[in-house]
Amino acid sequence: MLRWAWRQLTSMRTALFLLLLLAVAAVPGSLFPQRGSNPSTVTQYLSDHPTSGPILDWFKLFDVYSSPWFAAIYLLLFTSLVGCVLPRAKIHWKAMRSAPPRTPVRLSRLAEYGTVEIPAGSGVGAEQAVKDAAAVLKGRRYRVDVRDLGTERPSVGAEIGFLKEVGNLVFHVSVLGVLAAVAYSGLAGYSGQRVVVEGETFVNTLVGYDTFTPGAYFNSDRLSPYSVKLDKLAVTYDRESPGHYGQPIDFKATMTTKDGADAPAKQQVLKVNDPLSIGGTNVYLVGNGYAPVVTVKDGKGNVAFQGPVVTIPTDGAYTSLMVIKVPDAKPNQLGFVGFFLPTALVDNKGVAFGSDPDPFNPQLNLNAYTGDLGLDNGIPRNVYTLDTSKMKQINGRDLKAGGIVLAPGQTYKLPQGNGTISFDGIKRFAALDIRHDPGQVYVLVFAVLALSGLMASLFLNRRRVWVRTGNHPDGRTMVEFGLLARGEDHRLAGEAAAINKALHAKWLVPTGPQGEDGNRTPANQNDTETGVTVSSKDQ
Repeated sequence: MLRWAWRQLTSMRTALFLLLLLAVAAVPGSLFPQRGSNPSTVTQYLSDHPTSGPILDWFKLFDVYSSPWFAAIYLLLFTSLVGCVLPRAKIHWKAMRSAPPRTPVRLSRLAEYGTVEIPAGSGVGAEQAVKDAAAVLKGRRYRVDVRDLGTERPSVGAEIGFLKEVGNLVFHVSVLGVLAAVAYSGLAGYSGQRVVVEGETFVNTLVGYDTFTPGAYFNSDRLSPYSVKLDKLAVTYDRESPGHYGQPIDFKATMTTKDGADAPAKQQVLKVNDPLSIGGTNVYLVGNGYAPVVTVKDGKGNVAFQGPVVTIPTDGAYTSLMVIKVPDAKPNQLGFVGFFLPTALVDNKGVAFGSDPDPFNPQLNLNAYTGDLGLDNGIPRNVYTLDTSKMKQINGRDLKAGGIVLAPGQTYKLPQGNGTISFDGIKRFAALDIRHDPGQVYVLVFAVLALSGLMASLFLNRRRVWVRTGNHPDGRTMVEFGLLARGEDHRLAGEAAAINKALHAKWLVPTGPQGEDGNRTPANQNDTETGVTVSSKDQ
């Protein structure tokens, strides 16, 4: 039973089925958020779907690529390919070292057949003719084997196209290499995300990441101590096309990088789909937005918060949600929630809305809260949400004090002696995705090899050619040849015509109708089966 199970697992049909199953198994990773890349979204999904969420989580649909069932398919595919490739490689190696198959008795029954008559007196006998034919086939890159010398009917067998099967094997070995390289990257690599505001510096340490996803065999010693500073993020918008006015057409982040603490600083440019390579990692630009600079003073006049606040863009006009938490404010903690408008306009109802992504008329619109932010009990909180369950709202459109509306340089005094908030200016931020992928180069190499092997297996053809010669009683030397393809080969007729032409040219024999139109008509009607006219006695 074990032998039967191994045969089933290592069959090409099973390997193809597992490859298809692996592709299908990867689909949920695109349909559902994954913990490794976006844990907060997974938490929100579970909160929004209290019934189906836990069931999906039990099936590991939020951890598809690290789930046991995905790993099982991956390993089974790997084992199946190894079991398929190694025996085939052994068989093909033996075939390449063995002689071509014996010459068929009746060459005229092959897919392509032709004859050549060498005139009497040319000095080319049967043995010389077969040696000449072998030389012609060698010149066409065939592997030849001359046989039956010293007999009345010497012949030569030839083969070509072994690279077709070699390409097939290279393709499957390369698929194994791609699988192994991807697995190596997953085990030894890591990825992380960091939001960097203009003027800030990211240092490649564990504490420098906003989120970090290590591989199973990750070691913090592998982190190269480089630094990246965002000098300026420039966004170019379409200002010419009426139909696409205001749409972004280019993002360019000017970075100052250092490979180490004592390394010289270099200025580099980071763009979308044009990553920055440093310290064995690739740094990708995956997002951007505005970070208004805000100063909050508490009721005692002390600066409780000062700096840029990262916002979340929600539309093409960069209407951005923002949350400010001020846990150090005295006597009460303060919280602000609202939105930032790069270019604010007001409708006929007095409601502000964004009209352009460029900061032509920036404006902050906030509601203020005072009370307990929930940060003192050690429970992690999302920096982009404000828990107001234990807080009192002191500003808002529906309250007497009204909402907070600020332009750059303006300050608003909070009611009930809770201090002030100032809008000091605007900066941009860049969302960076940092990835260390040690198997990336190997994936590229094996992918190129797989493509080359696939092209060889598709466009090369395995062919066999046999040539038999004999001496006619009248002094002529009769030559017949036949071709056979392994599988379908629509170019076999052309190859037969080329060999026929080469043989005629070798012996300076003018081509007849067979050489001109490729018909399978022998030169002499009596030579239909053997290419040699024989007497009644010989028959």
